[in-house]
Amino acid sequence: MENMILKHMDVVRGITISILEKITEEAADITPKGFNNNIRWNLGHIAFIQEKLVFGLAGEPMQTPESYESFFGAGTKPADWTETAPSLEEIAKVLKDQAHRIKEFMPQQFDKQLITPFTNKAGINFTTVGETFLFSFYHEAMHVETIKQIGKAAAAQ
Repeated sequence: MENMILKHMDVVRGITISILEKITEEAADITPKGFNNNIRWNLGHIAFIQEKLVFGLAGEPMQTPESYESFFGAGTKPADWTETAPSLEEIAKVLKDQAHRIKEFMPQQFDKQLITPFTNKAGINFTTVGETFLFSFYHEAMHVETIKQIGKAAAAQ
C-alpha cells in the first residue's frame, strides 16, 4: 500500500510540475481581481505546506528555504512581500527535491505519531504522519485548481 501511495504522490506532483513548467515568470506574478494570491504564491505555498505537513509536524528538520514561510505560509500574500520572491525555477527545484526526500522518508513512517496532534483551519484533526501526508494531496490539488482559475481570470482581464 505504501508504494501505491508514493506513486500517487508522484502523479500529483507531476501534474503540479507540468503546470509550473508552462508558466512564465511574468504570468506567475499576476494577481487577478478577486484573488489575494498569484500563481507563484500558490506554487510556493504547496512546497511550504507539504514540508510542514510531512516533516515539520513529525519533528523532522524542514528543508525548504527559510524565506518560504514568510513568502508562502498561511495568511501571507504577494501584496505584502518586501523582497523578491523565489523564481519559478527555484520553486520547481524545491518541489522536485521535496518529492525525492519524501519518498526516502515516508516508508515505515505512516503510523508515526506527530509530536503534537495538529488541527488544520478546517477543523480536521491529525495525529499521524500518514494522515498529514495523505491530506497534503488534497491540499496540493486545491491549489493546482486555484492556479488554473487564476490563469483563466488573468487571461480574461
